[in-house]
Amino acid sequence: MNAIVRPVPHISLEQWRALVAVVEAGGYAQAAEALHKSQSAVSYAVQKIEAQLGLQAFEIQGRKAVLTPTGHMLYRRALALLGEAGDLEQAARKLSAGWEAEIGLAAEVLYPPDRLLGALARFGAEAPRTRVEVIESVLGGTGEALLGGQADIAVTPTVPPGFLGRPLFNVRLLAVAHPAHPLHRLGRPLREGDLRAHRHLPVRATSASRDRRTTTVEVEQRWTFSSMGMSIAAACAGQGFAWYPEARIRAELAAGQLKVLPLGGAEERFVQLYCVVADPDGAGPGVRRLEEILTEGAAA
Repeated sequence: MNAIVRPVPHISLEQWRALVAVVEAGGYAQAAEALHKSQSAVSYAVQKIEAQLGLQAFEIQGRKAVLTPTGHMLYRRALALLGEAGDLEQAARKLSAGWEAEIGLAAEVLYPPDRLLGALARFGAEAPRTRVEVIESVLGGTGEALLGGQADIAVTPTVPPGFLGRPLFNVRLLAVAHPAHPLHRLGRPLREGDLRAHRHLPVRATSASRDRRTTTVEVEQRWTFSSMGMSIAAACAGQGFAWYPEARIRAELAAGQLKVLPLGGAEERFVQLYCVVADPDGAGPGVRRLEEILTEGAAA
């Protein structure tokens, strides 16, 4: 099997950094100040790029260096190259430093608390010096935590574009209300029209781009909460109905504080959860081990 022969680059990262600095600073003098170099060094670096490639990246208009059409292409590719180099260095530092000092874990509120705490307990026993920041989110918040860099790993019902997710398990949601709620007193299978006349108790999405329409149920009355605990408390007080993860309301069902609504099969819903690592190539040993624990728990 023949090895792939790759061309040897003749332009250094420092030269590409000089080109990017000239563009972003607006001129050679400003770029030299930003890079803490002499103006002649910055000018020489850009000239070397132009000479090596046989093209013109800038043209001088007045006192300003302006990109040529070819220069625009070089600038875009140089940005990508410098970004990749920075990511590579960061990943290498993580691996050489051992387990991470802190890990951000974004967990969808649908994820059963006992599973989450069990996974954290296992991880804590193996990595007691690694801090874990748990970010609880609802309907899209996990995706934003990944995209915004707050989370190194996430448990989410939706895998954001550009990421890969490992399937965990389906979460069962049940439509419930207090046993004395008027919906239960109807004494028959419920229809969608029956729900419309009563208060729904959804939990608000935590994503910044959340839609105020937090549910597909069309009702006349709605109380929207920022925490599932408050929503469940309102349902136990007879204030309305909602769909909750079964794992979150087992105690309330057992105590008779909540009762499943007879919706002819529509009283249960299933949501698939996924485990997503923000940067699989640059993930440190702590993130990789936490991913293993989360997926192992799902299999069990």
